[in-house]
Amino acid sequence: MPSSTLQQLRSASGLARSLFIYWRPGRQRSLKRLYQPFLAPGDIAFDIGAHLGDRSAAFQALGAQVVALEPQPTLAKWFQRLLKSPHITLLPLAVGPETGHADIAISVGNPTLSTLATEWRSQVGERNPGFQRVRWEQTLKVEMTTLDALIERFGEPRFIKIDVEGFEAEVLQGLSRPVAALSVEFVAGMLDVSRACLEQINRLGEYRFNAIAGEQRQFRFDTWLTPDEMALWVDEGAEQLASGDIYACRHDHPLLASSHTAPSASL
Repeated sequence: MPSSTLQQLRSASGLARSLFIYWRPGRQRSLKRLYQPFLAPGDIAFDIGAHLGDRSAAFQALGAQVVALEPQPTLAKWFQRLLKSPHITLLPLAVGPETGHADIAISVGNPTLSTLATEWRSQVGERNPGFQRVRWEQTLKVEMTTLDALIERFGEPRFIKIDVEGFEAEVLQGLSRPVAALSVEFVAGMLDVSRACLEQINRLGEYRFNAIAGEQRQFRFDTWLTPDEMALWVDEGAEQLASGDIYACRHDHPLLASSHTAPSASL
């Protein structure tokens, strides 16, 4: 079988798998329940690493104006097919520490694992068994912007979701103001990235933290953690999970003022 045909089959298989994972029945309902404490009608939300747009769909369903960034052309096309809303702006850009251009390594069979993080890509297969068979066969030069530049253009978001496969800390380097709330992905074996993210977030201001394992919708902690408590959990607890997301709320966020407890949003 010609290599081009094989790549097309792997690409189709990867997209089908992503569609099943991120657009399966019932998922949007649980996503809206998860993000409801963070977004209200008229708020702005940034979806950095939008993939196939499942989070963007939930954000706009809650009444937010969504700015979604997805630099992979194939995924951006599918995003546009799946989501047609005047409340969502899709930009074919990457996000990083400065404006310019960068090379993204694309995994044909696992497009959700495409990354701008060269060192992360070279190490993750050795440190995390789930990545041992992942290959990055293509490289594409993409335009890169910053969170500050996006805020200057679209306004300050109430929530930023960042899922960019090991490039999260670099994305946060391009942010100079303490936004209300955000999330960053973490991956077992590569928790140096998470530690760097915590440093970047704490540089911005006073935050409290929580975490979600994998694609679950349940926060792990009933009480939001201090920076020191979250750093300790990253050192001692996060490695037990294959992956997940760390959530950060600014100290004056209504979610913290009202209860100091994490919302329940399990599937």
